[in-house]
Amino acid sequence: MKIDWKNIGIKELAIIVSSELERNDISAVLVGGACVSIYSHNEYLSMDLDYVSYATTKVLRNVMSKLGFYQKKGRHFEHKECPFFVEFPPPPISIGNEVPIEKFNHIKSLELLTPTDCVKDRLAAYFHWNDLQSLDQALMVAKTQKVNLSEIRRWAKDEQAVEKFKRFESLIKSAGKSKAKIDR
Repeated sequence: MKIDWKNIGIKELAIIVSSELERNDISAVLVGGACVSIYSHNEYLSMDLDYVSYATTKVLRNVMSKLGFYQKKGRHFEHKECPFFVEFPPPPISIGNEVPIEKFNHIKSLELLTPTDCVKDRLAAYFHWNDLQSLDQALMVAKTQKVNLSEIRRWAKDEQAVEKFKRFESLIKSAGKSKAKIDR
């Protein structure tokens, strides 16, 4: 299979990387901004793919080199022709104070955060660092994917971020029910 690295989309790259990891018996879950890109149909475009894996850096380097990626530093990999880079943040998969996350979504060979956990992941940056771009990203996902708002509300309470959650909820409601896909 010939890969057009210069014009590859983030979802296509995520599936290729996940498939290669799977072929080498490496379990890895896509987290972070790449999930937002996939769920928002690239309304937001992340330039990196973050996979959480228990594999060693040496094993990851070996597998990523099969795809033409080289180790830039630590668990950070780049490809000379690909606009995206791949990182492997250390496990476990957690969102805010919630550890570990164990239920994931599956798209072909790609395992990634569920839309609800993706929203929580983005809201965590908004809650803890007032990152408004992350709030926008959470809204993008909530407008295009079915999310469990009551679960997000429960989690926000545990994160002691009820007031910021209310802002998120208000913005979702103002988007209109025709756009937001909320499972209450």
